[in-house]
Amino acid sequence: MHKLPLIIKREYLAKVRNRSFIVMTILSPLLVVGMAALVFFLTKANNDEKKVVAVLNEGNFFRAQFQDNASMSFIKFDEMSVEAAKDSAQHAAYYGLLYIPEGGDIETVAENIEFFCRESPGLGTLSSMESEIRKQVREVKLQNFGVPDKVLKEMAKGYEINVENYTGEKKLRGINEMKAFIGGAFGYLIMMFIIIYGAFVMRSVIEEKTSRIIEVIISSVKPFQLMLGKIIGTSLAGITQFMIWTVSAGLLLFLLAGFLGVSIGELGGGSRIPPEAVDAVNNMSGGMQEKIQLYLVELLNISWGLLLFSFVVYFILGYLIYSSIYAAIGAAVDNETDTQQFMFPVILPLMLAIYVGFFSVFSNPHGPIAVGFSLFPLTSPIVMLMRLPGGVGPGGVPLWQFITSIALLIATFLCIVWLAAKIYRVGILMYGKKPSYKELYKWLKYS
Repeated sequence: MHKLPLIIKREYLAKVRNRSFIVMTILSPLLVVGMAALVFFLTKANNDEKKVVAVLNEGNFFRAQFQDNASMSFIKFDEMSVEAAKDSAQHAAYYGLLYIPEGGDIETVAENIEFFCRESPGLGTLSSMESEIRKQVREVKLQNFGVPDKVLKEMAKGYEINVENYTGEKKLRGINEMKAFIGGAFGYLIMMFIIIYGAFVMRSVIEEKTSRIIEVIISSVKPFQLMLGKIIGTSLAGITQFMIWTVSAGLLLFLLAGFLGVSIGELGGGSRIPPEAVDAVNNMSGGMQEKIQLYLVELLNISWGLLLFSFVVYFILGYLIYSSIYAAIGAAVDNETDTQQFMFPVILPLMLAIYVGFFSVFSNPHGPIAVGFSLFPLTSPIVMLMRLPGGVGPGGVPLWQFITSIALLIATFLCIVWLAAKIYRVGILMYGKKPSYKELYKWLKYS
């Protein structure tokens, strides 16, 4: 094993001196920041565009509805035919024409309302207008039953069930989803890193194999040492690139935000908070302010130290497992085209971890599905991170599950490296033969 550091150094330097590696290291932060700026401008332009809708109301209902709001404004047409109103709306390039016919009762009128527009309208636009119609129909029908206005306002009030644990501590709605989303972001980062840099390892093995350099190297070192050195060296190069991306993208975002005079949150695609919303927050009732404070306290109480530590542990173990598989695939084939038949089974657990993890952890973070996927070694680096923002111990992930998950990852890593080394040892010197799963099984049985 004394040659392992030399192999790691060689792999690391070969990667960081590669021209494509340098180009991508420089260009990627520029592309990310450029994309964020583009999303910001497109979002801003989209929000600034207000839809103008003409309203032709022939009856006496819905006179007070359809007032201007942040996304739509309404132009009232009076005393003209439907055809003339359609021509006028089309000529004026309005978004559409809302036609409210005359009728004896509001329910009949509501059923015959039509919306004319040049193209199929968005669901949000239709939902907004339909909501106004439903609200007015409901109020009129209740008034016809003799329900006074004061009671109508009381009926419109919403209610929420207050949630507490058995010790009296208040619990918040959606906090589990927020925590799972934070953990999922870390898990998604691990998945992207595994896919990108695992492929680096595989290509590196294929290049050496096709150039026949491997025959010279194998005469000096053992295949296992070569595979391990390649994995660790490529990992270090990937971490170097990731750190450069993080620092340079952060600096570029900061400089761009200063140049444009906007906040970082807006560059990330978020919408500008209107002054009315700020006033609304300031004028919130004491109960609402208390609720926001509870959410902030919950987020601050997340075990960030544990989460970051776990991210590093699961990232390293997860990457080592998958990159060993990528190295074995690279050794088994002669070119990248032949890798396609082996890639789907490798990526499938990662996709399952993301999708099943979100569905199971969001609804029941300690249910059997979430626990099972957070213990299964090929999915645990992602699913366990989704559960960990709740902490380890009472109310969070049981300690035995956390320890078992890491222990299974280590055991799986040792097992997969052992199996991958057997495939690597045979496949790295095998040329001109397209391997199958049956062939790989035979290689595993070679002593």
